[in-house]
Amino acid sequence: MPTKYWFPAKRYGWGWGLPNTWQGWVTLAVFVSLVVLGTFLFPPHKAAVAYFLYVAVLVAGFCGICWLKGEPPRWRWGDK
Repeated sequence: MPTKYWFPAKRYGWGWGLPNTWQGWVTLAVFVSLVVLGTFLFPPHKAAVAYFLYVAVLVAGFCGICWLKGEPPRWRWGDK
């Protein structure tokens, strides 16, 4: 049985597209929710550095999940 990737590769460029499994959608929803929550925990106009670091950690974690659970990334020119 082939591996079901949570995040398929983009058709053009490098990286991943929108999720194609429920696990990927939950991961994306949690990521977006945590970014929104961060605006209340670390208001960007008052704690810009803390907010930037918070979002940087979230983005790194989300990219790590995409790397582990997504289709292997490579540059694509529209071919499948």
